[in-house]
Amino acid sequence: MISYPQAIIFGLIQGVTELFPISSLGHSVILPKLLNWNINQNDPFFLTFLVATHAATALVLFIFFRKDWKRIVLGLIRSLKEREIKETDADAKLGWLLIIATIPAGILGLLFEEQLKVIFASPNLVAFILILNGLLLFGAEILRRKTKEETVALSDERIAKISYLKAVKVGLMQCLALIPGFSRTGATITGSLLVGLSHEDAARYSFLLATPIIGAAAFLKLPELNTQGESVFIGQALVGAVFAAIAAYLSVRFLIKYFETKTLMPFAIYCLILGGLTSLFFFFR
Repeated sequence: MISYPQAIIFGLIQGVTELFPISSLGHSVILPKLLNWNINQNDPFFLTFLVATHAATALVLFIFFRKDWKRIVLGLIRSLKEREIKETDADAKLGWLLIIATIPAGILGLLFEEQLKVIFASPNLVAFILILNGLLLFGAEILRRKTKEETVALSDERIAKISYLKAVKVGLMQCLALIPGFSRTGATITGSLLVGLSHEDAARYSFLLATPIIGAAAFLKLPELNTQGESVFIGQALVGAVFAAIAAYLSVRFLIKYFETKTLMPFAIYCLILGGLTSLFFFFR
């Protein structure tokens, strides 16, 4: 069982690491073993607790980008009514790009949910995958396509210029985040950089993509909070969710500004160091 102090710590870490490209699931798996907490990550109560914190993060993202989502949804409705996706309709095009990029991870997540849960029981493996996540971010900066100077002023209009095939490629990259240790934000920003978006636009596209994939996964599982058989657990899940929401809000505000001028390199270094040190710690423990 998770205590209230542990719920607060987990919530804060999830809210930050879900949006920073350093893997929230990776941190959730290795943290209990590092701190010697008696928590089994495969227990239903722990997985459902994570669902509650993810739901809070998705809700914060939706509220933060609510004006953008209003435009995007209206654009989707407009394209359905007109039975046409006009290249000049950036909102409609962006909406379909988000849908297309969400499909691969959604399908694979449903197909391999049980198999992926096995990794939760292996902090040693997740620590190694964190190293791979660092290499992924490092590689993104080395291999990314250099963006040309854009005359389009609005970020969404620049994002809407990418093709549907490129959206599929970003969606396939997002599938990596189904594996604890790989960051969803890191994978989608990497994919977006490789198809030609700038850091600023890649981050925005990644955060918009996060809302449907995190939200759908979380809210489909959220009813399980009422099936755990212990009413006390609801309070801990709510506390974790509140602190995850606070951390997520502060994180998205920071990262939106950060990626206007900065790169993935600090996060790559962080994952390489954390993954390397925790791997050694678990090996010699």
